[in-house]
Amino acid sequence: MTIHVEGLVAIVLFYVLILFVGIWAAWKNKNSGVGEGGDRSESIMVGGRDIGLFVGGFTMTATWVGGGYINGTAEYVYLPDYGLAWAQAPFGYALSLVLGGLFFAKPMRSRGYVTMLDPFQQLYGKRMGGLLFIPALMGEIFWSAAILSALGATLSVIVDININMSVVISALIAIFYTLVGGLYSVAYTDVVQLFCIFLGLWISVPFALSNPAVADIGVSAKEAIYQSPWLGKIKPEDNWLWADNFFLLMLGGIPWQVYFQRVLSASSATYAQVLSFLAAFGCLVMAVPSVLIGAIGASTNWNQTTYGYVAPKDKEESDMILPIVLQHLCPPYISFFGLGAVSAAVMSSADSSILSASSMFARNIYQQAFRQMASDTEIVWVMRITIFVFGALATAMALLTGSVYGLWYLSSDLVYVIIFPQLLSVLFVKGTNTYGSVAAYIFGLLLRIGGGEPYLKLPPFIYYPGWVIEKKVHLISGDVEYFVQQRFPFKSVSMVASFLANVVFSYLTKYLFESGMLSHKYDFMDAVVSKHSAEIMDKATLVSNHDNIILSEMAPVRQALGATLAGTFTNAEALSDDGESSPESYHSKN
Repeated sequence: MTIHVEGLVAIVLFYVLILFVGIWAAWKNKNSGVGEGGDRSESIMVGGRDIGLFVGGFTMTATWVGGGYINGTAEYVYLPDYGLAWAQAPFGYALSLVLGGLFFAKPMRSRGYVTMLDPFQQLYGKRMGGLLFIPALMGEIFWSAAILSALGATLSVIVDININMSVVISALIAIFYTLVGGLYSVAYTDVVQLFCIFLGLWISVPFALSNPAVADIGVSAKEAIYQSPWLGKIKPEDNWLWADNFFLLMLGGIPWQVYFQRVLSASSATYAQVLSFLAAFGCLVMAVPSVLIGAIGASTNWNQTTYGYVAPKDKEESDMILPIVLQHLCPPYISFFGLGAVSAAVMSSADSSILSASSMFARNIYQQAFRQMASDTEIVWVMRITIFVFGALATAMALLTGSVYGLWYLSSDLVYVIIFPQLLSVLFVKGTNTYGSVAAYIFGLLLRIGGGEPYLKLPPFIYYPGWVIEKKVHLISGDVEYFVQQRFPFKSVSMVASFLANVVFSYLTKYLFESGMLSHKYDFMDAVVSKHSAEIMDKATLVSNHDNIILSEMAPVRQALGATLAGTFTNAEALSDDGESSPESYHSKN
């Protein structure tokens, strides 16, 4: 196997740059948010709550603009019979950031939570918080594994280096600077990584367009030249399937710790909203070169390139169309520069997901559920250990599991079906309780799993209206595979059913216990009678006893202002919402 020395040097230089920026950010902000009685663990999780507009906009954009985002967008634009019409991620995630900014960022930030799971534990208790941690953790770990796997395959296409080695080295670098600096290192490296993604891909596009093997993408958008037009189309029988996937991206893109970690690190609630809107615009801008590369792939006569006479779609390499275009349609030095962009995209997602998973575990599982009296130093060490453990787990899955993308698809569906309706309930519906939350969890899980998952070869046991048997022919091996295609929007219906189950069962149990139809001794979840239901149902106020979690957010949030991120790039006192920085002030207005 030939190793391209120039490409290897380019990757090493890029990784050294990222590592240097991550360590520098950790050193620069080592005492940020810790003064005046602040906690080091909270500073690692939410960066002292002083993320400014410049860094905040970049790091929130990098929340979604990762390896899966740029590779997946190019893939769907390239795929015959799909095209731009099915490349839903740019618009879906952009709208999810807009909706998150409009409806979710302000209440979460103004109440001073530290992780996304805090409101669930506050209202539903530590056990329910632990249950909701499972799909949240699955989403973060499987996402990290999927993009690390994509990175290894990408590097092998362009540089011809060992896939396993590239995945392990990339993961170790991301784990190291995340472990050292927490959110500060992640945020600062996101600035560099997003810049590299934008520059690397845009530099590659003109060279690929000017390649003699590439037809006019303006013509191939509407006319079939080497394959069907890359604009794509939505068949009438696929309308509901398209809508289901779009709502999954738009609404299911909200309840992720990687998003709320940025929201909760903003210097004010209004800042959190502004950052969400900036990131929505950034997502759209960053998708443009990926769309163009996918269109270039669909407009190329591959027989005239070094790739060979068989097109990537016929070799079942459509998911690698972006690095294939960089490798075979661009000069070597340009392809290596674009490779840096792909590596940057992957690392900007992997570090965020690993930090998010460790933050939720250290705070909501270890501290709140098992060790309420744990010291700040203990929590910091738990975070460091879990950053390494979760990073190692994602790396192992990327190397050993062939269906890692299928696992991520399923886990992201569970985030949409289970966590999103619970988040709606806990923030906006007065009166929901633990019984309703458990019922919603069960309903959502059964309805989603019941629909099956073709990527994991998981057969359905619920056949929704309009299901069909699809045939997939593997062109290389000649094997024929049959699977059930659910054209009914069962994911969105499962989400709505989960939400309604929460509301209905919450009010039903409230009525049964308070009317005396059920004895108080059967309130085994301590969710209605024992919590003084009038107070918990009407105001969603935390009542402290030996079974409940006493959250530090019940005290006013300390704004850690100073010569940190906010002071570096913008005025942290602008757009201040000091009057809404604690749960007490929020509830006093209701």
